[in-house]
Amino acid sequence: MGDSYVHPGTPDRRSAGRYLWWLVTSQRGRVAAGATWGSVWMIGLTLPPYLLSRAIDDGLEPGNRAAFLGWVGALFGVGVANAWVGMMRHRTMTRIRQDATFRTVRVVVRQATRLGATLPRRVTAGEVVTIGIADVSAMSSTLTITGPGFGAVIAYLVVAALLLSVSSLLGAVVLLGVPLLAVLVGPLLGRLQRVETTYRERQGALAARFVDIVGGLRVLSGLGGKDVYAGRYRRDSARLKEEGYRVGAVTSWIDALGLGLPALFLAAVTWLAARMAAQGTITVGELVAVYGYVAVLVVPVAFFIEGGYDLSRGLVSARRVVRFLDLEPEFAHVTGELGSVPEAETETGTERETEPETAVGDPPPCPAPLSDPASGVSLAPGTLTALVCARPSDAVEVADRLGRFVPSDATWGGVRLDAIALPRIRERVLVADNEADLFAGTLRDAVSGRRDRDEEAIAMAVRAAAAQDIVDGRRHGIDSRVLAGGRDLSGGQRQRVRLIRALLADPEVLIAVDPTSAVDAHTEAALADRLRTARAGRTTLVTTTSPLVLERADTVHYLVDGRVAATGRHRELIRDQAGYRALVSRGVEEEAAR
Repeated sequence: MGDSYVHPGTPDRRSAGRYLWWLVTSQRGRVAAGATWGSVWMIGLTLPPYLLSRAIDDGLEPGNRAAFLGWVGALFGVGVANAWVGMMRHRTMTRIRQDATFRTVRVVVRQATRLGATLPRRVTAGEVVTIGIADVSAMSSTLTITGPGFGAVIAYLVVAALLLSVSSLLGAVVLLGVPLLAVLVGPLLGRLQRVETTYRERQGALAARFVDIVGGLRVLSGLGGKDVYAGRYRRDSARLKEEGYRVGAVTSWIDALGLGLPALFLAAVTWLAARMAAQGTITVGELVAVYGYVAVLVVPVAFFIEGGYDLSRGLVSARRVVRFLDLEPEFAHVTGELGSVPEAETETGTERETEPETAVGDPPPCPAPLSDPASGVSLAPGTLTALVCARPSDAVEVADRLGRFVPSDATWGGVRLDAIALPRIRERVLVADNEADLFAGTLRDAVSGRRDRDEEAIAMAVRAAAAQDIVDGRRHGIDSRVLAGGRDLSGGQRQRVRLIRALLADPEVLIAVDPTSAVDAHTEAALADRLRTARAGRTTLVTTTSPLVLERADTVHYLVDGRVAATGRHRELIRDQAGYRALVSRGVEEEAAR
């Protein structure tokens, strides 16, 4: 289980069945032990009826006390031994299921890291949550087949052989009857797969809606849309409930047949054996043994049905996992096996996409211009550049292209970004946006990223981000704990904490998406001055409409419909560009309102 957490291996993504088989073959030794313990335990269940029949025929009926006590002692010893075997079987199967759980979780997390910026565009958060909880659990339960399921087959064959030794008729009934029971349940298992698939899809969609509501609760409350979204959630929840009823209806039939059919089968075989005993074909002891054998047979038959049920649910879940693992990053040149993805690291909450690729070129050896032909934006080395546009999405698209989070023709020092090895880009170019995650832990951990930072570096970054009040206002200062997502911080505080983290990373190129939108004018003025000082000699791009930041920029690009309409200093654009002037003036009004 620990090994799978470190390196899960390369999953077989050719089909759902092959993925489940990969989970089995990834722990061959443990599965073999589980099958052995399961077989011994199942066979052990068949011994008490035999020992009981011998105690009756050899001891009780002829009145042989010594033989009777001997067989009873053997019966007690077998019971104790089988109890211990059952305990070992359960422990082994728990380890098998846990290994499968953590192995799949690890693979899913690595794939999510590999997808990086592609992930939110291709998969909802609810889908990932459903895979990580419900589907992982369903697949791990399927591996029960490898232990008690395998043992059930062995027990079935042993019971059939024992009954054949008593009566060929009874043996034939068992050999033919058990497969017939499985055939009767088969159609229900197929229907279960269909309704379970629909249920899982709707469950993922509903989880996604819930995540959206929680994530945007403040915004929804402010816009008065909380009740609207809550109503939609209730309607979707009601539809999911109806689908759950359909799943429950099929499951109830499977459970009923799992208990009822073996009981009917037991009654039929016992009736047949009783008639044979009355006719003198078999002895009283053999009758007791037959009853015991068939009663024991209820256990493996129930495992057959339960195993089929688990397998159906496991295949549904495995299909969802395989579909997720088949997703590819948006960069067409990315290749390689999922299992060879290096460990993901986090600098500012944006995942480092370090997947294997065909691009192996090196970035410029020294600071060089970073350009986006699609928009006309170019960043001169060592300067503070500002990007102004009426649509925030245009600025985000430029940042994504310059940071190589989407395919583009962007170049760095004349070399296309998609020709440069991605890890080399991530080492020197950092995109810091307002959606970057803040993880639970101390404030120090939240801003330090993947490396330890000394006190002086942290203090300098805190001052540059005008965030000293955040540190001073918490009981333990920089070592105070923050909640996941920074839920105990205000919007402006979260923004500045993200900026501290970006400044501590000290990248050669920093692309900050609207880093001051949630702070007041006084803090924004201090932040603009200090940001320029902290990034002196380093390339920095800031997307903003704030005059306080724009006045301090070396170059300002004004975008209209995603293209550069004008470039110059802030005062020049104010004078010459009416659209720029109107956009920035609106920013001044908003600052005055704050």
